[in-house]
Amino acid sequence: MRSGASRAAHDWGDALVAVLAGVAAMAVTAALGLWAAGAADLPEGAFPRVVAAVLVMAAGGSVALSGDAGVFAGTDAELTVMPLSVTLAGALTVGALFLRPLRHHAVTGAGELLGRVARTAVLWLAALAVLAVLARHTFSLTPADTPGEILDFLGATPTLGFRADLGPTLLFGLPWILGVLLIALLVSRAAALPARLLRYQEPVRPAASAMLLLVLAYVLVALVVALVVAAGRGRAADTLAVILLGLPNVAWIALGTGIGGAWDGKVEGPFGLPMPRVLDAVMRGSQEARVDVRALAEQDARAWWLIPVAAALLLAAAFMTAVRSSTRVRVWQHAVHLGVAFALTMLVVGPVTHVSARYGLSMLIIGDIDAFSGEVVLRPHVWTTAGLALGWGLVAGALGGLLARPVRRRGEVRTE
Repeated sequence: MRSGASRAAHDWGDALVAVLAGVAAMAVTAALGLWAAGAADLPEGAFPRVVAAVLVMAAGGSVALSGDAGVFAGTDAELTVMPLSVTLAGALTVGALFLRPLRHHAVTGAGELLGRVARTAVLWLAALAVLAVLARHTFSLTPADTPGEILDFLGATPTLGFRADLGPTLLFGLPWILGVLLIALLVSRAAALPARLLRYQEPVRPAASAMLLLVLAYVLVALVVALVVAAGRGRAADTLAVILLGLPNVAWIALGTGIGGAWDGKVEGPFGLPMPRVLDAVMRGSQEARVDVRALAEQDARAWWLIPVAAALLLAAAFMTAVRSSTRVRVWQHAVHLGVAFALTMLVVGPVTHVSARYGLSMLIIGDIDAFSGEVVLRPHVWTTAGLALGWGLVAGALGGLLARPVRRRGEVRTE
């Protein structure tokens, strides 16, 4: 029997392992992705600081951009994006290690569970604070088509810097880690819960775990597609950058558009984010374009396959939900469970794919310098997509419940 102090030290140790492993997984993923994107060649030892900034953004934190171009020039900079490959690596690692001690018991006390959550959250915020301190740097930039002598004469050599905002990083990092731990508890089939919550396992956990597998299946399918495209077209470094930085961003947009959802997007100027060519082609222009399956299919007819892929994978998730549920759950209840779960999933997936990136440089005697101005915007239609997900989930849930009827399930007793 452990003493109170020994048990507390052990619980803090569990939380520390989960946090450190999560940060390490994110750091490796981000570093490899940035290396593939060419960021390893950044001057003045900036690479580790860029990695830290990516980790801050991946954990829901805030990184502010700043620019300076002298007395006779102006700059405008903004960056809001979550590199979801890095986010997913950290979330899966932290969630799995957080759940590990809870798998040894049938039930757990509410106080013990809240204590584990609080310890993990405190240590996570401490790690984010360290990353926020490291995530700051300033680059000097030289537009290729602007004579350097003019810039020197005007004292207008442009600079672009980034700096993590500690307050907002901690403010948004807290719901991030709490959300990760909540989702981990919802999707786990073995983690102990307080006795009062056991009755909610049946209607929640099968559908929640199926939704996790659905979004991970989309990432896996996107990975296979990316590797096939890379093998056929080359440019392996660019593909690796997409995989390690933004693969879920692309995969979950494919999920949303496959069920009829849409995003508004624009890519203007020389800058961009790692994304497939077809998505860049739809978004490229001075006006925002609607990104949906029709617009994607106009660039590549194979985009129509997003619809049957969504139907097949969602039906598989519905069947899995029904098989893992008790036989006491009726077909209409399967439909409701999956419909609500899928709608909530898209309410999470949609907002995290939001992108807003802009950098502008203008000079009083020259005007806007197009070679050094750019904008990338990707804005989801969150509620419309969630509403469509509810409808798709209701239909798939009912079909999954019917298909699972011949299958032996938990709680069923058959006589020979």
